[in-house]
Amino acid sequence: MEMESLPNGNSVAAVVAAAAAAAAAAPSSKLNQLAESLKLEHQFLRVPFEHFKKSIRANHRIVEKEMSAVISGVADAANADLSRDEAVHHLNSLVSRLQGLKRKLEEGSRTEHLQAQKCRARLDHLESADADNLSEWNNTRLKRILVDYMLRMSYYDTAMKLVESSNLQDLVDIEVFHEAKRVIDALQNKEVAPALAWCAENKSRLKKSKSKFEFQLRLQEFIELVRAENNLRAIAYARKHLAPWGATNMKELQRVMATLAFKSNTECATYKVLFEPKQWDYLVDQFKQEFCRLYGMTLEPLLNIYLQAGLSALKTPYCYQDDCTKEDPLSQDSFRKLALPLPYSKQHHSKLVCYITKELMDTENPPMVLPNGYVYSTKALEEMAKKNGGQITCPRTGFICNSSALVKAYIS
Repeated sequence: MEMESLPNGNSVAAVVAAAAAAAAAAPSSKLNQLAESLKLEHQFLRVPFEHFKKSIRANHRIVEKEMSAVISGVADAANADLSRDEAVHHLNSLVSRLQGLKRKLEEGSRTEHLQAQKCRARLDHLESADADNLSEWNNTRLKRILVDYMLRMSYYDTAMKLVESSNLQDLVDIEVFHEAKRVIDALQNKEVAPALAWCAENKSRLKKSKSKFEFQLRLQEFIELVRAENNLRAIAYARKHLAPWGATNMKELQRVMATLAFKSNTECATYKVLFEPKQWDYLVDQFKQEFCRLYGMTLEPLLNIYLQAGLSALKTPYCYQDDCTKEDPLSQDSFRKLALPLPYSKQHHSKLVCYITKELMDTENPPMVLPNGYVYSTKALEEMAKKNGGQITCPRTGFICNSSALVKAYIS
């Protein structure tokens, strides 16, 4: 989720506008734009729904575990030869356990209800979009996209302030990202326990997706035991936690087991890399990928995706030249980096824009060529000539000529 921060202000607005089209379009165009926009809202509904299903599964597991224990306790009491006091004590303990289960289920029910409300609120939000309130709806969507970006970049406090000031509590996924934050912070502190607990909570789904994240965590824990020169404990750990993975990951397992002989100070590149700190960064990145996949999120922040959609319409070879206009978002390094993997925009018709006035040059405002080869609009050069007694000064080179030296250019 880490990337270079993007500039804000008019440049971002320009790119998003290029992706979404002009707000002043005709009503039919607005509806078409809205229909296309809603196709990108998959994550907006999928994340709370997945969170809702996870809570239901967790509550179901609690019920199964507690009821199994109670039924087993009743069966044991029925088969045992207990005195009256012992039987009463045993039954009281079972009643207490059932009361504890009731409290857990009530709490779980409240959580499920809140999450169901969030799903409903998001459906209502999508249904509320129409041509009349499109500008306001797009403004809310932009704030949602910014909150998503901030949460992925770990700017939690800033994200919370924007959520509270814009009343977006039901439209963003603060709780989900806080769950990820706990695991990420632990991995950055070289602790695997929270990540392993997360794997246990989502074991069935990770297994279904053939994830190797738990295996990578186990390997790292083994490496840390070897680094501490606790070889006997490392061997015992490998037998318990790594051996079950041997059938599908034997090559990686053999490589890691060899570190018992090579040690942490080895100069052998094959094994030296296993002891480098960047292995923890790799685990963080892998967790983020697994987390996004589990909740149906995009791997890239939504802001990047929307900006790239706009940049793909703006990107031309001219954008990477030194004399690219400042008004072009691609004149900025951050946007150029973001647009690097994108193809150039296919322009069916060339458009000439005056360097001075930034207005389109066409038959009403034809381009004029200076003797030094630079081209500007008729309107801009006429205004310059009026102010300077018929003299024209090229704003790029400083070249001076008379207005009579200008030659009209024809666009073919």
